[in-house]
Amino acid sequence: MPEFRPHQWTALAFDYGRKRIGMAAGDSVTRCARPLTTVHCGPAGIDWPAIERVVSQWQPAIIVVGVPFNADGSRSELTLPAEAFARELGQLHQIPVDTIDERFSSLEATTELRKARADGSRSRRVRREDVDAAAACVILERWFDRTANEHKMATMPHTT
Repeated sequence: MPEFRPHQWTALAFDYGRKRIGMAAGDSVTRCARPLTTVHCGPAGIDWPAIERVVSQWQPAIIVVGVPFNADGSRSELTLPAEAFARELGQLHQIPVDTIDERFSSLEATTELRKARADGSRSRRVRREDVDAAAACVILERWFDRTANEHKMATMPHTT
């Protein structure tokens, strides 16, 4: 009898920032993310060719962009630019794009990276680029958790 394998697809996540954009990849089976790289944004703006190379290499089924909000849930100064970035990604690549609240993702990523450095599993110092790519992992794993919870809610029996 053939072995059943669930349909596997890849997702890319972006941690948008004005100076750097962190990227991570994950798949639908493991629902785990791994950091990829960081793209620098210079005076000319976003390095779209670098993003294109990553998207072409990974061929994601979906792209997830973290949208920053203030601690109280209100829109931050980066909310609109991050949403515009998400729309442009979708238009350029003709791939579905979803957004997720990325509050405190950089703080969570920094904490995890410093913990890894302290316990010896990470040998080099924690750079800002490392934090941005790790924050993209946090964003993608939050998205995987949210979509799993949405699926559970959709399949639960409804009672009245």
